[in-house]
Amino acid sequence: MFWKFDLHTSSHLDTLLEREDLSLPELLDEEDVLQECKVVNRKLLDFLLQPPHLQAMVAWVTQEPPDSGEERLRYKYPSVACEILTSDVPQINDALGADESLLNRLYGFLQSTGSLNPLLASFFSKVMGILINRKTDQLVSFLRKKDDFVDLLLQHIGTSAIMDLLLRLLTCVERPQLRQDVVNWLNEEKIVQRLIEQIHPSKDENQHSNASQSLCDIIRLSREQMIQVQDSPEPDQLLATLEKQETIEQLLSNMFEGEQSQSVIVSGIQVLLTLLEPRRPRSESVTVNSFFSSVDGQLELLAQGALESTVSSVGALHALRPRLSCFHQLLLEPPKLEPLQMTWGMLAPPLGNTRLHVVKLLASALSANDAALTHELLALDVPNTMLDLFFHYVFNNFLHAQVEGCVSTMLSLGPPPDSSPETPIQNPVVKHLLQQCRLVERILTSWEENDRVQCAGGPRKGYMGHLTRVAGALVQNTEKGPNAEQLRQLLKELPSEQQEQWEAFVSGPLAETNKKNMVDLVNTHHLHSSSDDEDDRLKEFNFPEEAVLQQAFMDFQMQRMTSAFIDHFGFNDEEFGEQEESVNAPFDKTANITFSLNADDENPNANLLEICYKDRIQQFDDDEEEEDEEEAQGSGESDGEDGAWQGSQLARGARLGQPPGVRATRDPSTSVPASGAHQPPQTTEGEKSPEPLGLPQSQSAQALTPPPIPNGSAPEGPASPGSQ
Repeated sequence: MFWKFDLHTSSHLDTLLEREDLSLPELLDEEDVLQECKVVNRKLLDFLLQPPHLQAMVAWVTQEPPDSGEERLRYKYPSVACEILTSDVPQINDALGADESLLNRLYGFLQSTGSLNPLLASFFSKVMGILINRKTDQLVSFLRKKDDFVDLLLQHIGTSAIMDLLLRLLTCVERPQLRQDVVNWLNEEKIVQRLIEQIHPSKDENQHSNASQSLCDIIRLSREQMIQVQDSPEPDQLLATLEKQETIEQLLSNMFEGEQSQSVIVSGIQVLLTLLEPRRPRSESVTVNSFFSSVDGQLELLAQGALESTVSSVGALHALRPRLSCFHQLLLEPPKLEPLQMTWGMLAPPLGNTRLHVVKLLASALSANDAALTHELLALDVPNTMLDLFFHYVFNNFLHAQVEGCVSTMLSLGPPPDSSPETPIQNPVVKHLLQQCRLVERILTSWEENDRVQCAGGPRKGYMGHLTRVAGALVQNTEKGPNAEQLRQLLKELPSEQQEQWEAFVSGPLAETNKKNMVDLVNTHHLHSSSDDEDDRLKEFNFPEEAVLQQAFMDFQMQRMTSAFIDHFGFNDEEFGEQEESVNAPFDKTANITFSLNADDENPNANLLEICYKDRIQQFDDDEEEEDEEEAQGSGESDGEDGAWQGSQLARGARLGQPPGVRATRDPSTSVPASGAHQPPQTTEGEKSPEPLGLPQSQSAQALTPPPIPNGSAPEGPASPGSQ
């Protein structure tokens, strides 16, 4: 290979860099400038690291291009300059981190008045990110000297790239002590409280969304960090501030006091949902009472009594309790939305994003299994309202998934944490579901209504799949679960007619639906191989057990031969080079196969082979055979005849399971009819015929030995086995 001798071609950039009048834009127009920079082209780096050129690239990244410039070049140079500055070349990182004037020029981008250019903001955030990651000490020290840094971040938090910069400060600082210093510094700057102030009706929707996303990421990152570094000398101050009750109360005040904004409500609910997420235990999953559940999600919960180390934020629960009525009122009286024309008709009013998030929040609050919070939710009849929405919005599967998960969680919740094991208290949530919410009656009524609509030619209800899962959860928790005994007692208290309907439903339609929904991953009952057709002609013969075993062994030998055919025969490229001259070139080696097996004419299976021959091999007239012999004698010594005989011997040996590497010899005095007629096998006196593996000796001798044909005499008819 050429690289063994260092015969690489020189880059075009090397020639270009020899010019004394080379300008930076001219260099950035080259297509391979970025690749050469990443492979540390010395000449190129010397050119780029000159102070004027570094300043020009930083200026391109942070300054708005002139409107008078050519349109295709307005953002080309800033983009290429950003890629060079973030190519993670140590020399460039060192030059940027050590030059405070360049850092000040970068920082000046944040000090711009008005809204930031989103593209330039992404360039700026990317450059600052590589410096935070590679030159952490220098950049953190530089930013902490800037008194207005947090103010500028919050001023431009509506730009997504600036939000990313804030998160880079929390994720890209690797050293634990330095990260702790950054967290304490941001907490002293009251970053959490000031982000919550951005979720206010007076701000725009971009600020609401990005501030909410920043708070959610801070919660998840801090909890993840606590799991990874469990012996941290001090707690995460940002997370502690976020979980305080007064912090959540400030957020709820922004959501409900004064003018209400759907964007503020949705953004605030996202923060609350993140706070109510259970903290992930050391193992990724938990098994309780034979119930398996992943706890990496707000609705995939088990009885919280088993997850004491994963309890949600207590401060959030206490702050949320007085506001539950406000959230429930949003479900009853949603913000006004315009009707939507759907494919199946007019939807008025739509469910809306606000109510969907409220349902998520209330479902998480019920899953927390806090006694006071649960009592308030049941007093407001929240589960009943959620079920009303479930059946009203027939085709809203986002809503159906939330309500189904909430009901399933409520059915599997254990007793409240304050109950004692000696005197267990019945779960009020389960009682509320079956009595106040009439869960069994609603399942039966909705199922019958769907069957009636479908029988009339109407569409299937969109919630039927989720309703099936709700019914299955009820049946499963009745059979085994923390509330099994209570559920069985509540079902017995139903009217007798309804009990009979439920039992018939469980054993009938529900069981049939569950059976249909079960998918067999592998089913080999009806698989059919095309190779089976080849043996159909042999099925009419009743072979003895010995023949069956021999056939199985022959199949095994065939598998062994075909899997390593090339290796055993040792073909190589040179042997195929003369195929234009000789079509039979690949068979040169296989023509020398010999057999050294003994034939036993007294084998009891000889008669069976004779029956097969007589039934399958066509008999020929003597006259036709004489003509065939004369034609064969005229061309018997030709190369084509030799190759054909050799090819037929190879094919016949392969069919009969002969292992590779065995040589076959041919008597030059013999000839084969040119017509290719199949002759019955014969042997000469004193000569033992070769025997293929897997057949009796007498059968194999007859199957593989070409019949000897004396000169000047025509072949006789087929000889019976053992006639010699």
